[in-house]
Amino acid sequence: MRVLLLGGGGREHALALGLAADPAVDQLIAAPGNPGIAGVAELRSVDPADPAAVAALAVETGVDLVVIGPEAPLVAGVADAVRAKGTPAFGPSAEAARLEGSKTFAKDVMTAAGVPTARAYTCTDAESTARALDEFGAPYVVKNDGLAAGKGVVVTDDRAAALRHAEECGRVVVEEYLAGPEVSLFVVTDGEAAVPLLPAQDFKRVGDGDTGPNTGGMGAYAPLPWAPPGLVDEVMRDVVHPTLAEMARRGTPFAGLLYVGLAITADGPRVIEFNARFGDPETQVVLALLETPLAGLLHAAATGTLAGHPPLRWRDGAAVTVVVAAEGYPAAPRTGDVISGAECPGVIHAGTRRDADGALLSSGGRVLCATATGADLAAARDAAYALVAGVELAGSHHRTDIAAAAVEGRITIPG
Repeated sequence: MRVLLLGGGGREHALALGLAADPAVDQLIAAPGNPGIAGVAELRSVDPADPAAVAALAVETGVDLVVIGPEAPLVAGVADAVRAKGTPAFGPSAEAARLEGSKTFAKDVMTAAGVPTARAYTCTDAESTARALDEFGAPYVVKNDGLAAGKGVVVTDDRAAALRHAEECGRVVVEEYLAGPEVSLFVVTDGEAAVPLLPAQDFKRVGDGDTGPNTGGMGAYAPLPWAPPGLVDEVMRDVVHPTLAEMARRGTPFAGLLYVGLAITADGPRVIEFNARFGDPETQVVLALLETPLAGLLHAAATGTLAGHPPLRWRDGAAVTVVVAAEGYPAAPRTGDVISGAECPGVIHAGTRRDADGALLSSGGRVLCATATGADLAAARDAAYALVAGVELAGSHHRTDIAAAAVEGRITIPG
């Protein structure tokens, strides 16, 4: 099987490692890729968000599958363009990707499908935003209605800050706050059949103890030792299958990766958000534990044959990833700094490039993801932080408490 992977971040490096490890994959091409991905794939300099260019590359290279990593190409209609040329694509259509592209659309779908989620209002001016904030009270939750690379959400007790964020975004969704630990559940689907992966938890705030502004994610771990028994079955029954049925009813079936972001509240799981692709950095830990060949699984979803795919197999133990971020991230990350220690197995490239002399430099806010497995969560955590210790990047920072509460048994579910 020949596979084309779109994207160049940490999620895509994790996907590339999984795809390259599949014995069925003869050739892996990535566009645009990154220096880490270059170790397992041939890189092509195509804009992944250009539908015509991607479709042309798929035809030129004769690939059997296109795997779309980031959200922007999905919303731009890249999957549609690839499929129109007769090549299977793993990723939803532009219409179905609106589940991520518009928070308002996602809420409409959830309401129609009876999916448990927070009450919310879509607001386009200061007056309606203020009314919604006052109705729900603090903590205030304000979400950019469109794509914001994981950084469009503000959760704050400061009403003025909530109003400022809404003004900056223009069109927002204001929601009631959902109290409880968060879970990320990835579901591979061909529009009808749906296969859940291992639940994971990520860390959005930049600082230890969940302090500071939201980021694209500072670390993650899987599995979740504190998760209620039957959680995945409940979410599949009450969230995933009703959502897929509603999308099919609307004539826009969702095929690809449905990311379900959940809060485990006193009243049970509640959906915080949907995304239309693998989450970053949760992908790094989930795929580190997946034993089933990845390309075959994604190809089955892309070709409507997922119902016949064998049950997934998982490795024993746990996985932890810790993000090493550039100085100034998330507000104004500094780039162009020399990186050393990034060649170790388990160090996933998220924001790196090579200069003309071949030196590895930082090129984004989240630069590397130190990813490790272990016999249990504590061992995986120790191994991940050992990888972090081997990385040198001037001014970089990382959280020191990834998975700590889970290891120490400090996560509780309200109620």
